[in-house]
Amino acid sequence: MEFLVNGEKLDITLQGEKTIGEVLQSFEVSCEQNKLATVGITINGKDVSAEEFDSILKQELCDDTKIEVSVISEAAIKDSFNMTSKEIDAVIELLKNVPVEMQSGKDSHAKQTIIRLSDVMNAFCNTVTWSSLFPETFGSLKVGELSLSDFLSDLSPILKDFSDALENSDSVLIGDLAEYEICPRLESLSNALGSL
Repeated sequence: MEFLVNGEKLDITLQGEKTIGEVLQSFEVSCEQNKLATVGITINGKDVSAEEFDSILKQELCDDTKIEVSVISEAAIKDSFNMTSKEIDAVIELLKNVPVEMQSGKDSHAKQTIIRLSDVMNAFCNTVTWSSLFPETFGSLKVGELSLSDFLSDLSPILKDFSDALENSDSVLIGDLAEYEICPRLESLSNALGSL
């Protein structure tokens, strides 16, 4: 049997495990002890879907069985949140210049800032998804008084208004939204993530 974790082959000794499920169960115990969570399983080159999972677990091990597992660590999620905090701080400074850039014909630079904001928020949302695998560590994370999901629900319509203002080249609304709505919320998010 071949067993890989995040692409790295592990030398494991079976302790009487006869099925794929028994191997994965033993591995899961090790994951919990090391603050890891499984995010993907491939058996013999085929990704295991949720529908197939129970039947795959019952399959007997063979000499040529290949199990590949993708994991994420609690520490990696913390690192990602900390990096996001730093990136948000940089975006905040750039956002403050967007209205002036729009008025002075530097639309392309302003659009690059908006793309960067979008990239940061997408990365943040992906990390939020992974963080739900560690509810004991991240479940109580708040941005100000809001849970992460409530924070995103609050921010989403503001970002939509911002996008609409950009399409309409409404530099006054862009400036107001950036200064009074988006930047303060991003600062609160950065503080929350930076404190992990």
